[in-house]
Amino acid sequence: MFWRGWSQRNRGILISRLAGLILLISLLIIRIVDPVLVANLRNQGFDFLQRLSPRPEITSPVVIVDIDESSLESFGQWPWPRTRVAEIVEKLTRLGAVTIGFDIIFAEEDRLSPPRVAEDNPKLPEVALQALKDLPQNEEALVAAMKNSRVVLGESSRRLGQWDDPSKVKERKTEPRKIPHAQLGEDPAPFLLQFPQLVQNVKEINDAAAGLGIVNVLPDVDNIFRKVPLVVQAEGTMRMALSAEAIRIATGGRAFAVRTDAAGVSSIIVGGVEIPTDQNASIWPWFNASSRDRYVSAGDILNDAVEQQKVRGKIALLGTSAVGLEDYRATPIASSMPGVEIHAQVIENILTQSFLIRPNFGLGMELVFVAVVGLLIIWIVPLLGAIYSGVAAVLTLGAFAGGSLWAFYSERLLIDGVFPVGALAVLFGLMTMANYIREEVEKRQIRGAFGQYLSPALVDQLSEDPELLVLGGQTKELTLLFTDIRGFTGISESYKKNPQGLTRLMNRFLNTLSAPILEEEGTIDKYMGDAIMAFWNAPLALEDHEFKACRAAIKMRDRLEELNNQRYEELKDSDDEPWHEFRIGIGINTGQSVVGNMGSDLRFDYTALGDTVNLASRLEGQSKPYGFQIIMGDSTAKAVEDRLAVFEIDLIRVKGKTEPERIHVLLGDETLRETEDFRALRAMNSMMLSAYHNQNWTTAFQSLDEMGTIAERMGLADTLSGYLFIYETRISEFRANPPGKSWDGVYDALTK
Repeated sequence: MFWRGWSQRNRGILISRLAGLILLISLLIIRIVDPVLVANLRNQGFDFLQRLSPRPEITSPVVIVDIDESSLESFGQWPWPRTRVAEIVEKLTRLGAVTIGFDIIFAEEDRLSPPRVAEDNPKLPEVALQALKDLPQNEEALVAAMKNSRVVLGESSRRLGQWDDPSKVKERKTEPRKIPHAQLGEDPAPFLLQFPQLVQNVKEINDAAAGLGIVNVLPDVDNIFRKVPLVVQAEGTMRMALSAEAIRIATGGRAFAVRTDAAGVSSIIVGGVEIPTDQNASIWPWFNASSRDRYVSAGDILNDAVEQQKVRGKIALLGTSAVGLEDYRATPIASSMPGVEIHAQVIENILTQSFLIRPNFGLGMELVFVAVVGLLIIWIVPLLGAIYSGVAAVLTLGAFAGGSLWAFYSERLLIDGVFPVGALAVLFGLMTMANYIREEVEKRQIRGAFGQYLSPALVDQLSEDPELLVLGGQTKELTLLFTDIRGFTGISESYKKNPQGLTRLMNRFLNTLSAPILEEEGTIDKYMGDAIMAFWNAPLALEDHEFKACRAAIKMRDRLEELNNQRYEELKDSDDEPWHEFRIGIGINTGQSVVGNMGSDLRFDYTALGDTVNLASRLEGQSKPYGFQIIMGDSTAKAVEDRLAVFEIDLIRVKGKTEPERIHVLLGDETLRETEDFRALRAMNSMMLSAYHNQNWTTAFQSLDEMGTIAERMGLADTLSGYLFIYETRISEFRANPPGKSWDGVYDALTK
């Protein structure tokens, strides 16, 4: 019953809103789960922001000592002997580097150390072998150089299972060195990226290092490097990234601190600088383009070809850009950047406090925005339609996308504008499509339901705005029209042997009379054999509905005359079908009626009910005894008497009613009303009725005679003959048998 009580439109809106709500919830769940596609789209949006506004160029606090192609040409292929690496450390120290960081891991002993060469070449002369064995290991030179400098060695992660022989892991593995740190808040370990096993440097080099930093820069699933973990958990110990560890050592080697909040890690403090991070202790570097100004060639360092100002006071990072060594990475603004330069840019970000921030509240804010605006879209789109809601959606989503841009430009905040805008656009598209489908269904239903008995203009109005249609029964002022054929029984009998001919004739007749109703914006309620019921002012409100109904009646009368003439010409020389002159009666009445879908659950019609309807039907029946084609009730007459040729004809009590009704005749249109003869006729009719009700029978008779003369002059003698005869008969009877002083002038109709 609840569902039945809803209109078709409301049911459609409810279904579309439920579909929208399901989609909205699904979109929110998708964002929380964050599948690869969604993450990629979000990251590409962040990349776009960086490409729009890359980090400004600065005088870099970092110098990259590049093992480039020219270095390899001059000093041979990589790996170089540790003695040569030691020479680079010594020269960088003399040039004034505050810290030297290695984006290189010395995980194996140097195969070029003299004792190792002797071991690998046992067939050399004994003297040569002994001489090589007596020389120191190359690592000793590197260790000595490192002790006179501040060197940060790189470490990497490796998962168990990557070793061919697990027993060798234990042989080469050294216990990870502890890095001094403090915890501000809860234990950060559960939030940190976990590295199950470190790839460390050989022990003697490892022990000589001032610091140890992770060189891993983890890519996203699309292999673009966007985030750098500043602190990780490796084999149960905390390790900072190479970039952050280089800063720690450059600023005195004090302990770093990890600050946590309820969401996870919130920041890292190193060298007195607090660095906001995400909950996993990672940062989003604000990249700029790769610049050769950051680089010096390792070969030039070895050849003493580098000016001291290029190195003095800077952090030196040793890495490679040589193509053959394959240390290139894709970043948001470059498809290929040497890995060591990513570390350099991270150091620049930290020291200039110019990193990007993806706030911990970002996801929550984005979800709330999608939820709130999504609910507004679900609620508003079915009410406002596509245009207005589309403008509102564009402005709202544009404002959010603009806010994302503003947050990046002004505060370097990364607010995802891609998923919220995309998700809400999808939701808006669904709601708009549902609106369109619902409206098309409504239009088809309305055209199917009303197309046969409403004018095309009214059907179009209902189709465009179904809310104008209120179904289920409502009380409205209607103007009702009934029409019927006079003598239809005799006509149908003449077609007893030709029923198909009668069907064609009735279709032609009904088409002729229906057209004026639709032209005057009326609603055809039903066809009842040879009769038509129509009304005005429903389902759409219609101004001046009384006048339109009267004008339709005049057109019906005139077109029926045309139809009679056409059929006469068609049949005057034919014996196939009889010719009959169609004559009709029309009753019109205005008043309160109930209009809407009436019937049962199995079948119903859009119709009107009430006393006004019954009276209109009775008035049509009275057209026969009075001899007029169009008779109307008092309410209708009062609405049109100043514009149409109307005058009162009687005060009657129709069969089945107790209250009398003042009835009027409609003789013609505005043109007839303005003629002198009609004015005279109406005045004389008023005089006659006044004398009649006052029982002044002589004056009434004289008025009737004068009306007959005027009617003759107007060519309406036949039209008024029945009416004049009725009053002549009544007056004659009343003269012979006066009705008495209690007579109210009401005539009781004996027929319907």
